[in-house]
Amino acid sequence: MEVINTIGRRKAAIARIYLSEGKGKIIVNNKDYKEYFPVGTLQYVVKQPLELLELSDKFDIKANLTGGGIKGQAEALRLAISRALIEINPEDKSALRSAGFVTRDPRQVERKKPGQKKARKKFQFSKR
Repeated sequence: MEVINTIGRRKAAIARIYLSEGKGKIIVNNKDYKEYFPVGTLQYVVKQPLELLELSDKFDIKANLTGGGIKGQAEALRLAISRALIEINPEDKSALRSAGFVTRDPRQVERKKPGQKKARKKFQFSKR
């Protein structure tokens, strides 16, 4: 099996992964994923597609993450892993889709408008 390259995005985070056959090691920005994501919930988010298909010890993943925050990066990595698993076996797509791992979350931060305090919040109005 050749190396599979996919990309995942969430908010401002971009995850580029290289998936190959192996023993289940996940390397993120040249660190172990448990070191890069110290919070247990984020480690769980990263492993979700592999656990769902029971493939957590069959593939090695090398990921490059840029932009965004730690949660957005974890969810971008989950999307990239899901896309790579679908590329390997297209029959897994329905299981991953029903779990919600295939859909790219389109929500972005709304920009700040001029003459306002934030994107929607206005400066306090004073009548007198």
